[in-house]
Amino acid sequence: MNPQRVTGFTLLFLHLFTGCLFAASLGSWEKLQPAPSKRTEVAVALLKGKIYLIGGFTPKGITGKVEAYDPGTETWEEKSPLPKPLHHTTAAVVNGKLYVIGGFTSGRWTPTDSTFEYDPDTDQWTEKQPMPTGRGSLAVGVIGGKIYAVGGALRKFFRLVNSSANEVYDPATDRWQQLPAIPTPRDHLTVSTYKGVLYAIGGRINVDYGKNLNVNEAYDPKSAVWTQEKALPTARSGITSQVLNGKIHVLGGESKEGTFRENEAYDPETDEWTTLQPMPSGRHGLGSAVVKGKLHVLTGGPKPGGGGSKAHWVFSLK
Repeated sequence: MNPQRVTGFTLLFLHLFTGCLFAASLGSWEKLQPAPSKRTEVAVALLKGKIYLIGGFTPKGITGKVEAYDPGTETWEEKSPLPKPLHHTTAAVVNGKLYVIGGFTSGRWTPTDSTFEYDPDTDQWTEKQPMPTGRGSLAVGVIGGKIYAVGGALRKFFRLVNSSANEVYDPATDRWQQLPAIPTPRDHLTVSTYKGVLYAIGGRINVDYGKNLNVNEAYDPKSAVWTQEKALPTARSGITSQVLNGKIHVLGGESKEGTFRENEAYDPETDEWTTLQPMPSGRHGLGSAVVKGKLHVLTGGPKPGGGGSKAHWVFSLK
């Protein structure tokens, strides 16, 4: 056999094999059972193995609807609604209870300071101690059994402006505490926690998606200090994030030009970003949760400024 032909076949095989490995390393998306309700600007949380989809905008207006997805049976069920309809709210889970904090209460985007606790065993909501600073479009993260609520927008006179608030809630004592302010006040940001540090990523200025940010700031509760980390590659807001395989994946978003498909992952250990397989289509105001090594992304608006969807996709690196 001609040695040059052997070399050529070998190079072709290596090229195809390397290409397959590279594609696999970018991950893949799969479409799952859609959400029952078309929504955007939702809150999402994982509670006792089920993904809870909470509040937001529907084609008929603001909703307090709560729906839960069971990944084991791939089915949805309706739960007790929020005590009041909310959009641009946020949710966190501590010790088997779900907490929904802040948001806006009307089509006029009235900020709220409410804290609601949900018990899945009784399917009941309880109102808890309110936040010191009422705001919507904030983000939360859990560290050491406490919920850190960062940024957002509050009303000043007739305008919505950014809040620099960084406040922590202890469900064990039902008390809030004010902490050092976030260095870059913003709304429509996302928060994820990794090894006891909170990362506040992206967002926008004064609810204007024409003024998106790529800021990445980290807060360490032990030192009570904020630090600047490597910026998000694509400035965007109306985003969601989750930790998967030790990296913080930041997904979706919106701008004046359209919605984002981006799936960019931050490695807190190396302070570097990686671009992975994008979402099948752009969404903003979406929510997410990780179940058994797979990242679920739910609902969200396909166009800037409104709309909604029943979209339910799952991202996997395997």
